[in-house]
Amino acid sequence: MEDDDDVPALSAETFAALQEFYAEQQKRQEILEKLESQKQLNENILFDENWQLSQFWYNESTVQALVKIIDKVVPDGGKVALISCPTLFVPAKRHVGSRIDVLLLEHDRRFEVHGTDYMFYDFNFPEKLPADLNHSFDLVVADPPYLSEECITKTSQTIKLLAKEKIVVCTGAIMKDHVEKLLNLKQCAFQPKHRNNLANEFSCYSNFDLDDILR
Repeated sequence: MEDDDDVPALSAETFAALQEFYAEQQKRQEILEKLESQKQLNENILFDENWQLSQFWYNESTVQALVKIIDKVVPDGGKVALISCPTLFVPAKRHVGSRIDVLLLEHDRRFEVHGTDYMFYDFNFPEKLPADLNHSFDLVVADPPYLSEECITKTSQTIKLLAKEKIVVCTGAIMKDHVEKLLNLKQCAFQPKHRNNLANEFSCYSNFDLDDILR
């Protein structure tokens, strides 16, 4: 008979980590069950906007345009990172998820329901990312949540860390100089639109001919 003393005990730190893991799993399951009961799992947008997080969802034509860009730019077996633009995740996953990896980096933990395709992201810690993600994405699409120099500067750090080369940024037109200076992107003719019209004019910026793809 084995001696109970030989059974290794979990450290307090390990036990706390396990508790946190199971709590997150339970929370994710509860959200999924709620979405399923509300028949929302087949919708492109699973959650309502949270204006406290400066969330404003794209309208359908904008979603279709950006998903088309992803489809045309990212090769089979490639990867796209979506930074702070959760509206794109489900449509992109449905349209191209069978041939490329789609990763959502987002502050809103409701999107944890997407499992390993979701990663918590806080622009205040722009380089707090797994090292294996560095320069591993064929395309990075970002929509910084706030129209501030601090936000675009820190989000740009993340973008440059993740991107191999191709970048798309959707943000307010007033951020044009910052985007061009920080990321060397050019303003596109294509203009993102939102489901709820915003007072701020929005623009799209890229380092490749995005407009040509949409013609």
